[in-house]
Amino acid sequence: MKAFSDFLLVLDANLSGSWWFPALLIGTGVYFTIYLGFPQFKFFTHGYRIVTGKYKKEEAKGETSPFEALTTAMSGAVGTGNIGGVALAIWVGGPAAIFWMWITAIFGMTTKFVEVTLAHKYRTTLNDGSISGGPMYYIEKSFNKRWAGILFAALMMICAIGSGNMPQINNIAQVLDDTFSIDKLNTGLILGALLWLIIVGGITRIAKVASKLVPIMGIIYFGGAIVVVGENYQNIPASFYQIFSQVFSGSAAAGGFLGASFAMSLKLGLARGLYSNEAGQGSSPIAHASAKTKHSVEQGMVSILEPFIDTIVVCSVTALVILSSNVWTEKFENEFERSSLFFISGSYEDSNANDQKELAKFVSDKRKFTKDSSKVKNFSGNLTILDGNLENNDLTIFHNNSIAENVLFYIPLDDEDEILRFNGQIEVNANGEIIDNVSSKGLKIRGESLVHSATLTSKAFGSGVLGKYGEYIVAIGLLLFAFSTAIAWCYYGDRSTAYIFGERAVPIYRLFYVFCFILAAVIDTTIVWRIAYVVVALVSIPNLIALFILRKEMKEQVTSYIINK
Repeated sequence: MKAFSDFLLVLDANLSGSWWFPALLIGTGVYFTIYLGFPQFKFFTHGYRIVTGKYKKEEAKGETSPFEALTTAMSGAVGTGNIGGVALAIWVGGPAAIFWMWITAIFGMTTKFVEVTLAHKYRTTLNDGSISGGPMYYIEKSFNKRWAGILFAALMMICAIGSGNMPQINNIAQVLDDTFSIDKLNTGLILGALLWLIIVGGITRIAKVASKLVPIMGIIYFGGAIVVVGENYQNIPASFYQIFSQVFSGSAAAGGFLGASFAMSLKLGLARGLYSNEAGQGSSPIAHASAKTKHSVEQGMVSILEPFIDTIVVCSVTALVILSSNVWTEKFENEFERSSLFFISGSYEDSNANDQKELAKFVSDKRKFTKDSSKVKNFSGNLTILDGNLENNDLTIFHNNSIAENVLFYIPLDDEDEILRFNGQIEVNANGEIIDNVSSKGLKIRGESLVHSATLTSKAFGSGVLGKYGEYIVAIGLLLFAFSTAIAWCYYGDRSTAYIFGERAVPIYRLFYVFCFILAAVIDTTIVWRIAYVVVALVSIPNLIALFILRKEMKEQVTSYIINK
């Protein structure tokens, strides 16, 4: 499992972690912003009028209203990226990563406008009367090759599982387990059954569920966020200062946070921005293609609202809660994941500036798979554990990119409230990782370290007057956010399946989708997020290229709409 996790990290480093992918992503948005005359600002108000019914025009064929299409796409976008993803970006890239998320959203509004307009234009009616649309259709048109559309659709099928499915239930199960002590497998099984009941109804049932869930989850989440931010109002100016002052220098070390380079803040901001609002990814155009709008540009205008609400509003609220509460620099007790656990030679302290610098380099080296910049070396040899406590004094335990404290080695017993403190020796290999053997089977390790993803957001909401109720808000909000995302993404996957194999294959895909949903409730969260990073980048590349090829056709669409309006 560790080898697979490292393989995913290498792929991510050469995709979204390299210079060319952010350039392609942002460059596409910048190009179309200039080429089409800043449509994200020019058409924003009109898109709002269409979706609220204040601007009405003759409806065309379709299966959903503009509002239902928007809320379905929103339910697919507003998920763990807004709750866990923002926290993950701050954990790795620091506050400066939030600025780059905003940049992704501003130009992503234009990218979304383009891809939704083209998807709506090239949608088709299948033999059963249902509407099917998305980038696979306009990609086939742009390359004039069926295989190009099949490539995108195949990647979208994988992306639906690796991005829209697995991270969602993984975060739900983790937070419900931490907050309510609900077994992760039980969470997966119950929600998996509910997911199946909804997705078998197709886009009509999915849209109706999404149109109800999105407003409810927004009210619950924003209500709690206002309380937390209001309680920490004196920290709001400092939070914005942390975001803007370190944009081009990287995020400085603070508390248990070791700091992040400019490149890391940029990468995480762009990656989380894309994962959050999905602009350029080609997913939400599949939902928008079902809308009953007469002119394709009109639904494109509606889609401009999506990145704005998702990233500029919701992600910013999450970031402000985390930064103003200062929990992102604090260590909390948690069970250590093996993929994020390292034993390093020597004694290090995060209060020592030189140690901070070297450990930050160590983290960067692990992500880039280089070994030259840091003086920090992995420990190898035997660990001596006495009554659950580490006896070795010549090493440092490193977990979640932070120095771990108050570490306990134990074996859980059948009674969940009781543990057996471990005694004996544990072997550590040259990579600073535990080698499982007979004596360490079932070994668990707990201690205090930085936390990330939805757990960090949960700690932020529960840090003040709300207390445990704040964590309940995140748990319930995440349940609604993430579950609705999984529902929408199944539709994206089954439309891609129908494009390649026909409607007969859709039920098979749905069954596999639900199986992966249940499985992801119990597997390592780090691996789940790394799968998401890789597939999001892979599916975006052919979509962004196709948008550029069809640029003239897009401009003609906008011009004809303005003339005939």
